[in-house]
Amino acid sequence: MKFKKICALIASACLMGALFTGCGGGDKPADKPADTGDKKEAATTDSKPLTGGGSKIVYIITPSHSNPFFKTEADAASAKAKELGYEVKAVSHDDDATKQSELFDNAISDKAAAIICDNAGADATVAAVRKAREANIPTFLIDREINASGVAISQIVANNYQGAKGVAEAFVEAMGEKGTYAELLGKESDTNAGVRSGAFHEVIDQYPDMKMVAQQTANWEQTEANSKTETILQSNPDIKGIVCGNDTMAVGAAAAVKNAGLEGKIAIIGVDGSDEAAAAIKSGAMTGTALQQAALIAEMAVEQADTYLKDGKTGKDEKQLVDCIIITKDNVDKVKNFVYTP
Repeated sequence: MKFKKICALIASACLMGALFTGCGGGDKPADKPADTGDKKEAATTDSKPLTGGGSKIVYIITPSHSNPFFKTEADAASAKAKELGYEVKAVSHDDDATKQSELFDNAISDKAAAIICDNAGADATVAAVRKAREANIPTFLIDREINASGVAISQIVANNYQGAKGVAEAFVEAMGEKGTYAELLGKESDTNAGVRSGAFHEVIDQYPDMKMVAQQTANWEQTEANSKTETILQSNPDIKGIVCGNDTMAVGAAAAVKNAGLEGKIAIIGVDGSDEAAAAIKSGAMTGTALQQAALIAEMAVEQADTYLKDGKTGKDEKQLVDCIIITKDNVDKVKNFVYTP
């Protein structure tokens, strides 16, 4: 028995290590709140501060603004930059790494003061950020990290691990700690997909009477999630729950469940905190979500860019986590446009 306990402890330690590595947390535990005080500046590839390209233009590069989450990021960052006296160019890479590289080239040509970016790939983005750095332009990443340190000045992301664990606990409660469920995964190239899934299972797998009967990738897309859910329901008519890597997929899953005449009978969770998810939670079509504070994170990035350009440092660690807020029917009325008002 003693030997088994030791093995269990080792396995648990390995799982936690894998999760932190996957979300780019380094040696910072991913379930701790974001830093709020002054911190020693993270090491960079060049100790000399970047001073910007020479203009007052801040480039804000995100995925498509057709997604309300990314539109919120772009709008919040744009408003804050204008408030601080900068010109703004808000553009979208549409999750295309090649297009993103072209947009970085445009920023360099425009002698941008700084770049705020929700990137198009943890690996694919490294070269673009490094190229901007070589042009004396600092990059501040939001929402998604890259697989490199010391290239961007800041990487500010939602605490996906903490948020996914929290909403998974609400899911287990709604399921009564038993029953079959399915999982819809996000894009494999996005580190957030793996972090959220791992955190979901860290909670759910503790309950032996809960069994996953299907796991499919829906690539963060609502239409694909709807289609995948329809197929899952046909193969598993007695399913009791669906965990989704984001709210867009959760809303698609909820629509499929409603079309099957099962609304309110299947627990569904997501991550993001979108207004669509909030409406579904109010109606009983969804159980809960983990609100990523998109507007707050975007504003933090712009503020840190402004501080860095003026002082040569942000006073923060490069990698920063902002805790999610677990949203259920009990507090859903406090959420609007990815902002939680206590």
